[in-house]
Amino acid sequence: MLSFFRFIAKHTAYLFFLLYCGISILLMQLQRKETLEAIRERGIAANAAVAEQLMNFSSIFTQKEDNERLMLQNARLFSQVMHQQEELRDLKAMNAAVTGDPAWARQCIIARIVDRRFSPTDNMLIIDAGSSKGIAKDMTVLTPDGLVGRITTVSRNYAKILPVINDDFMVSVVSDSTRTFGILSWSGGDERVAHLEHVPVSSNLKVGERLTTSDYSTFALRGIPVGQVVRMTKDKLFYNVDVRLAVDFSSLSHVLVSPAKPSEEKIEFMDEESVRKLRK
Repeated sequence: MLSFFRFIAKHTAYLFFLLYCGISILLMQLQRKETLEAIRERGIAANAAVAEQLMNFSSIFTQKEDNERLMLQNARLFSQVMHQQEELRDLKAMNAAVTGDPAWARQCIIARIVDRRFSPTDNMLIIDAGSSKGIAKDMTVLTPDGLVGRITTVSRNYAKILPVINDDFMVSVVSDSTRTFGILSWSGGDERVAHLEHVPVSSNLKVGERLTTSDYSTFALRGIPVGQVVRMTKDKLFYNVDVRLAVDFSSLSHVLVSPAKPSEEKIEFMDEESVRKLRK
């Protein structure tokens, strides 16, 4: 190592001479157009490569934001499509609710079921129409298929329905051909099957007969379909009668509320008669 430094010190002048020669040759080469163009091209290529890498590197940070924007946009579009589908479904249901326009459905108020209480015995329905739309207590609720129930409680924008499938509900009905009267009620279980009470074994009621509301009802007009007799068995004094209900409550979405009621005079007269009997 010491000899190497001695050699450097001894031949310093020659080494500087060689360095100057190299620098001179390099400067001469830089004066050539071809060399300058080559250096410029390599510089442009290197700059482009660096810029591309920087863009790729920055895209890693912006990709997450782009994905979030796309997800929000897709969510908004999906929400709009779902909303339009719901509106179309409601429109179809409303059209179906007034199809045929039977006599007892004229001038009815169309309402949508917005909530339902599920229970083995006391189901309850709530609709999006209240006193602001003319709904009042004891109005009849129905569909073109038949009787749904009656209004029991009313607020400004909502109303509660006591449906046929509630063990507190009863309605007077009559058969279409033999004109047999009875009281329809529901005691739980199958939502499509109710029972017809007070049908004596002496009656001519037959399986297959259709039942409608009768003149004896205190809230419903006569002639509203209720169901069809599907089974009859004899007891001691009365038949045990099963009735398949006309309305499928499992798929119910819209209903009609009828403002028409039986004669108030008749109802008041019946109440007076009941009071007289209690006083005797």
